[in-house]
Amino acid sequence: MSITLESKIPSGPVGLKWSKYRQEMKLVNPANKRKFDVIVVGTGLAGASAAATLGELGYNVKAFCFQDSPRRAHSIAAQGGINAAKNYRNDGDSVFRLFYDTIKGGDFRAREANVHRLAEVSVNIIDQCVAQGVPFAREYGGLLDNRSFGGAQVSRTFYARGQTGQQLLIGAYQALSRQIQAGTVKMYARTEMLDIVLVDGHAKGIITRDLVTGKIEAHAGDAVVLATGGYGNVFYLSTNAKGCNVTATWRAHKKGALFANPCYTQIHPTCIPVSGDHQSKLTLMSESLRNDGRVWVPKKKDDCGKTPHQIPESDRDYYLERKYPSYGNLAPRDIASRAAKEACDKGLGVGPGGRGVYLDFSASIKRLGRNKIEERYGNLFEMYERITGENAYEQPMRIYPAIHYTMGGLWVDYELMSNVPGLFVIGEANFSDHGANRLGASALMQGLADGYFVLPQTIGGYFATNKNGRPTADHPEFKKTLEDVNTRINTLLSIKGKRTVSDFHRELGKLIWDNVGMARTEASLKQALQRIPEIRAEFWENVNVLGDGNELNPALEHAGRVADFLEFGELLAYDALQREESCGGHFREEYQTEDGEALRNDEKYAYVAAWEYKGVDQFPVLHKESLVYEEVHMTQRSYK
Repeated sequence: MSITLESKIPSGPVGLKWSKYRQEMKLVNPANKRKFDVIVVGTGLAGASAAATLGELGYNVKAFCFQDSPRRAHSIAAQGGINAAKNYRNDGDSVFRLFYDTIKGGDFRAREANVHRLAEVSVNIIDQCVAQGVPFAREYGGLLDNRSFGGAQVSRTFYARGQTGQQLLIGAYQALSRQIQAGTVKMYARTEMLDIVLVDGHAKGIITRDLVTGKIEAHAGDAVVLATGGYGNVFYLSTNAKGCNVTATWRAHKKGALFANPCYTQIHPTCIPVSGDHQSKLTLMSESLRNDGRVWVPKKKDDCGKTPHQIPESDRDYYLERKYPSYGNLAPRDIASRAAKEACDKGLGVGPGGRGVYLDFSASIKRLGRNKIEERYGNLFEMYERITGENAYEQPMRIYPAIHYTMGGLWVDYELMSNVPGLFVIGEANFSDHGANRLGASALMQGLADGYFVLPQTIGGYFATNKNGRPTADHPEFKKTLEDVNTRINTLLSIKGKRTVSDFHRELGKLIWDNVGMARTEASLKQALQRIPEIRAEFWENVNVLGDGNELNPALEHAGRVADFLEFGELLAYDALQREESCGGHFREEYQTEDGEALRNDEKYAYVAAWEYKGVDQFPVLHKESLVYEEVHMTQRSYK
């Protein structure tokens, strides 16, 4: 079957496309909405807000999460804030400026129409969240406060100290709980999606495993919504929760959904450095800290072993302020991360192994007072001290880049539907809004925009124009997929090898980090592509998964997810190899400017790379969606 990418972007000026779409879209009568069943997988900000809103509209919703509660979704870990073009600071912000900053921050590799819609909708998100009781920070007069984030010269980030994700998720969870109580949403906690079911080419259900009892079940619906987050844990060490995985999107990919731009992975510059081989994850320190913290390293290698107080001001290199004077410490994440790596590669890194730079608050404390810094970031400073044993009020934090977010994901059109009819993908699980690099505080914005405002409207158009009936769970396609899932589980349990799942995951992650991480080369990518199939073959011959499938079995859960990472990692490297340019989070060392910045090739690579699965050990097929800009001009990014 040939695949044609139809983005379904409305015609007309970019600022009117979303209005035009809503005016022309087909509608479902309110009395008919109860006839449709929607399956929502994932209950982070995107999934919880979508399930709540769809339930409020009258649809019958089944919501699934593998946590014990939607409140445990990884969105809770987001710290710094959420962007919106409200211009409360009267510093020149606007919908267009947020739109342009996002396009530019993504290094001109995002779809223009989707980004402008995101900027438009952002102004409504804050009102929605305030109505839910989200305790955003306020100024003395009672107005909502804002602060700056990387890649912007205005203050547009709304925040709740260092707990913004948690507070937003509680708001969405309250809305979801209301619909659970009303009976429009049925919640399935501790339940993991293991496959998607297609009937006549349309997504009509999923296969799940109860993580407590091990029971495998089929669930039928009229549409499936994936809100399952990103794939950062393919690197093993990341800021993601340990449970975050690629399984839901990868299984959908293997059923025909195109996977777009997997090489766009975001390295966050402000993380606590690795402390040893014992670690299974890394800890994010919010980008908001760069509002008041100054990043520096010693100018001389001989000073790296000294305490920061022993290094005079004249011997400190505030390299972000030096290299990017217009943005300083608030340069975008990809640029700040590469600058930190460059400094450490020159032997100027601090701390164990020389893999760290300082984030210094002494000047801000002197200017504003300790109480003000504590008011803004107190919980983050406390977290840092608990992990490192160091008091960041008295000495600089030590930070280093780490995998954080993934801009790639399943390809979706303007309606947030994949190329598989009836399969919608929202939040970090899709590719659509951030291009090659995400600006800080935009992840929460996209998740809530998709869930509260976009998907609830576009999914109605699908129901209104597609009359494929809902099959029952005893349909042959459901039975076949159930058998496939059981076979896979039994195979994993039967191998009885000598290596643990974590051992394979750690080996894969190190390979991906070393060869497909912050800096990539043709040679490193080819090395990864040679080694990944070897690790995968050994996994299926020598992994040891204890226990059985009819009980709580975290080892079995992990094994299934690592098996998917071992396939996905290959696609990640393929995508990075074919994109012979540098842009955003994708940095090929062969393609950089004289001063070390990313060098794009707009003539050859101004497109979305959407990959079609052809089988294990088979080269995937590349489909291209050209990126056409009507309102902005592609220029070489400059933050100097």
